[in-house]
Amino acid sequence: MGLAEKRKIKELQDTVLPEREAEIVEICGAAIPYEVDWDSFADDLEGLNFMDNLSCHRLNMALRVICMDDMGKEAVAESVKVIRLKNVAKDEMRLALVDGALEMHCAYALRTDGMWGDDEIRTELMAHL
Repeated sequence: MGLAEKRKIKELQDTVLPEREAEIVEICGAAIPYEVDWDSFADDLEGLNFMDNLSCHRLNMALRVICMDDMGKEAVAESVKVIRLKNVAKDEMRLALVDGALEMHCAYALRTDGMWGDDEIRTELMAHL
């Protein structure tokens, strides 16, 4: 892992993810932390640069639709306890809510070709709420 990747990870850890977690609290009234498999981004600065937009932003958009009322907020708070992000190859992409963990495995360097859209995230969450 090079200096550029280390700097981007620090920015994500210190600024971006705490801001996104605060947005989640505003949206659904519950603190849901991110767990990132940083090793999966070891030599992928491009993927790190797109992680926020392709996962965090998309998830928050999906949550805004689900959490438009108290029932939605309660359902998310009861069902989602952690969000796990991992950088994978295109054929290893995965989106699943299992045992309270929303697993979002994306091919971040592929940009929109390697992400889960708002509707797909919302559909996966709604199937388990």
